Amino acid sequence: MLKSLLVLVMGAVVGFAAISGAQAADEARYGKQKVVYHINYPGGDGGKKYYGALRNIQNHINAVGKENLDVKVVMHGNGVGLLKLAATDLKLQGNVSNLKTQNVAFNVCANTLTGRKIDKDKELFEVFDEDIVPSGVAELSRLQQMGYTYVKP
Repeated sequence: MLKSLLVLVMGAVVGFAAISGAQAADEARYGKQKVVYHINYPGGDGGKKYYGALRNIQNHINAVGKENLDVKVVMHGNGVGLLKLAATDLKLQGNVSNLKTQNVAFNVCANTLTGRKIDKDKELFEVFDEDIVPSGVAELSRLQQMGYTYVKP
């Protein structure tokens, strides 16, 4: 009886150690990451593609942990439509704001704003001077040279 109890306790300890080790391995699996998400496409019906891209970013944060992730979203061309739609779409505003609270930076191409005559203060959701980059494509290249992984959701 004592031997059976001892075997049971030892099995529980070994099992717990294996589970704890697996959890630690999962937490350490991804480590620190720097990622740039590239959005240069139209959102489709109701901004469905934009919602999908933002969901991908949130899933990425959930997997890696916001403390382990440096995320930038670079938008140019039709991708600026994400923040244009967010100016009037409250749900999209909420998604963008939620990601910003998790330190996701949303960068907008100055060339697109100029070329399409978009007023960032009147037509886009929460775009500030520090969010504007001179060129979306040049910014993508710069970030990749700095070690950011490129993702096109």
